[in-house]
Parts: sequence; structure tokens; C-alpha cells
Amino acid sequence: MVAAIIIFGMASCTDNTPKGTAEKFLNAFYHMDYETARQVSTPKAIELINLMEQFSLQQPDSARKNAKKIKIEILDVKEDGNTAIVTYIESSSPGEQKLKLEKQNGKWLVSRSKEDDIEEDSATEPVIEQAPPTTPTDSTVRQ
Repeated sequence: MVAAIIIFGMASCTDNTPKGTAEKFLNAFYHMDYETARQVSTPKAIELINLMEQFSLQQPDSARKNAKKIKIEILDVKEDGNTAIVTYIESSSPGEQKLKLEKQNGKWLVSRSKEDDIEEDSATEPVIEQAPPTTPTDSTVRQ
């Protein structure tokens, strides 16, 4: 029975699917376990994780304790060849969020970078429409 539990536990830890990778990454990332998050990340995502880790060093212990309470729920996984988008919610923020993954050398990895954040921010900025050019009316046209 103990062997079955160990084998089942090992199988769940090596879940090389977009959902399994996303769960491992998101739980590690939100719980400030950056070493585990790096294990399932692309080099660009690792840059972002390293930056977040530096910010977390300035956080009080209470923030780390609160981070451990965050719960992740995977809502949807859309896989398209070697890429996937995982939609999830996390308990401390309202609304759905998305996580990009890509398959590299047969392994699913989180693919997120600082550039993705910039692109998302600019995509959500309001579009300011200009008024259409006015055409002169008969009363304003000089003859």
C-alpha cells in the first residue's frame, strides 16, 4: 500500500500536461516558492520569476504567511499544438487570469515574460476615437 501511494505521488508530481504544469507553477509562484516555479518555466519566464523573488525579499513575514493561503483553481485549458493557454482564478484577486505555456523538448513550460505584461497593459488601454473630419456646409463655403 505504501508503494502504491509513493508511485501515485510520483506520477502526480511529473504530470507533464498543460494543466499539471500550470498547477505546479501557479501554486509555487503565488506561495513564493520561486525555485519550484523556475523548474517548469522557460528562460524568459525565469527572468520574471527572479525579479518577483527580489521584490518578495522586501515583504514582511506576514505577507509570506498570507501567500501560503492563496488557492488556485484551473478553469480551462486550451491546447493548440505546442502552445496552451490556461485560464484560472486565484483566491486573492477577482476575475479570471490566463497563463501561457509552450512545449519545449517534450516538456510543458510556463512561457511568460515582462514583455507579455507590457503587451497586455497596452491591449487594455482605452482606445480614443477622434471625431470624423467635418465637411464644410453650404453656409461655410466661400464662393
